[in-house]
Amino acid sequence: MSAAGSMVETRRAASGIGGGNRSAFRRALLRWYDAHGRDLPWRKTRDPYRIWLSEIMLQQTRVAAVLEHYRIFLERFPGLDALAAASEADVLAAWSGLGYYRRARMLRQCAQQIVEQHEGSFPRNSEDLLMLPGIGRYTAAAIASIAFGEPVAVVDGNVARVLQRLIGSPVTTRQIWKHAQKFLARSRPGDFNQAMMELGATICVPREPRCLACPVRKWCATQGQGEEQHAEPSVPQQKKEIWCAMEWREGDSSENGGGKSKVRLVQRSPKASLMASMWELPQTSASPPGLRTAAHWRTFRHSITVTSYTVHVLRNKSSRDLTLPDIHQAAKGKWIEVDRILQLPLTGLTRKILKASGII
Repeated sequence: MSAAGSMVETRRAASGIGGGNRSAFRRALLRWYDAHGRDLPWRKTRDPYRIWLSEIMLQQTRVAAVLEHYRIFLERFPGLDALAAASEADVLAAWSGLGYYRRARMLRQCAQQIVEQHEGSFPRNSEDLLMLPGIGRYTAAAIASIAFGEPVAVVDGNVARVLQRLIGSPVTTRQIWKHAQKFLARSRPGDFNQAMMELGATICVPREPRCLACPVRKWCATQGQGEEQHAEPSVPQQKKEIWCAMEWREGDSSENGGGKSKVRLVQRSPKASLMASMWELPQTSASPPGLRTAAHWRTFRHSITVTSYTVHVLRNKSSRDLTLPDIHQAAKGKWIEVDRILQLPLTGLTRKILKASGII
């Protein structure tokens, strides 16, 4: 048989994986996952609270960025009752640095609804989980399959890419979910779903997939060839410059001093479209007049969604010298004691700057 003919046969076999082939596919994938799955803390539990928290944190966020936040958040809010009883400001403070802060607000609302309407226990099936705030089809299926063993498939970006390559022909979102359910190992639905996501995250990656290391390559119609179906067009990043003023008051550590070190911060308006009510260093998009070289301390790169910022941090420059935008409630801001800063919901950029300066 010619090479072209062999590829056609492979495509046919993969697009119609069924019966014994499907069983063999599941076994191969689960064997690989058992041996090579990453050692992540949320994979060591069937506690729906911890699984739910990890799934919300992992939305649009890299695993490496989530690990430490996950640990700290659980120390502060070890269960539903603690989270439901917390203030929004405390939850945002614990979430600070992860971005997409609406997730944290919805997390708290969801915890409150479970405590008030479900006697503090998570619903045990995806249909009921889907009725909770902040939980969509994917998250509901993930919690139900991993925590409660419900045989329901998940589809995220990684799983969709794996299935598209396995099938080798254009498929709609609705068809992708149907295929995912057909492939699912009903005896180990949670592990199988995590294995599919792991495969997409570590082997069947968007560019240059590691096909030679793939445990299910023999069933794949594309085997790394051709363009990915339904590839999302890249969105060009906007580039902007901003200036931040870092004002610092050194505390008096002498026996009779008693003064504490402080930093001036401003709070964003609760009506701001991004990071509402969060605290940050005073900033402006307009270059301050009469800027002295001595005032410029350091330049950072910072990205928020599709915008790439060049951030100029100024020291020994008063925030009163900046033209502050309307997002701030008070242009003068407040002097915040350093030992209280981490109790506030800080923007990711401000946290990054204060860490680099050694203040926190």
